[in-house]
Amino acid sequence: MLTDALIMYLLAGACSGVLAGLFGIGGGLIVVPLLLVAFHLQGLSEAVITHLAVGTSLATILFTSLSSVRAHLKKIQLDWRLVGQMTLGMALGAFLGGMLAADIPGWLLQRFIGLFALAIAIQMWFNLSPGRDQTSAERPVPAPAELGLVGSLIGVLSALFGIGGGSITVPYLTWRGLRMAKAVATSSATGIPIALFGAASYLLNGWHEANLPPHSLGYVYWPALLGVICTSTFTSRLGVWLAHRLPAPILRRGFALMQLGIAGKFLIFS
Repeated sequence: MLTDALIMYLLAGACSGVLAGLFGIGGGLIVVPLLLVAFHLQGLSEAVITHLAVGTSLATILFTSLSSVRAHLKKIQLDWRLVGQMTLGMALGAFLGGMLAADIPGWLLQRFIGLFALAIAIQMWFNLSPGRDQTSAERPVPAPAELGLVGSLIGVLSALFGIGGGSITVPYLTWRGLRMAKAVATSSATGIPIALFGAASYLLNGWHEANLPPHSLGYVYWPALLGVICTSTFTSRLGVWLAHRLPAPILRRGFALMQLGIAGKFLIFS
């Protein structure tokens, strides 16, 4: 069973790395369900596996986001002004989201993740952006106050669901005027504060949890973390390579199909 779990860790890392580069997300909506399967195989306590999967996912996103940002820098697509204006709100929101998650039962948290993935799938597939034609030229970016507020909300939701925020950040930035490639690259950078402060929150919340397995630090499970980052930091480069060669509609619909599969996992098969 431990061998099977290790394979799941490596697979989760490979998938999350590609998604981090391709869609500007940390891969959390892939990592979380795969970690849940791995934790079941290991026989870990049902009382902690959901929070353990989410907390560990956030920790892995720190590494995948760093690798993805490094690759995107070579393409000169990052908008550092946007990153700076959203970072504080995202960091505070992610820490608060981790605190809120501690009071939500694991089974209910899984349903929330499924509903979120379904909503994102519908939004991306039908390109639902109020008043915005994503094929038009870039418009002026929103004011810093709006970016800070939206960043806070993205941070809270990201910490609840164990994601890097790209599932929300990319649609928001494209709606507000960025081209898809630049939105993906910028989202990769904003995933860093979300992952850092979200993982720290889960670590603190699980510090005194009695049902955690050995080698855990709060709700962060180190064997899974190391297994995921072993492959994710390499495969993110493949995702970036694809992101700069695929048309925006193909990226958007591929993103939607991935989210739909995750929604089915959490809403129907959990």
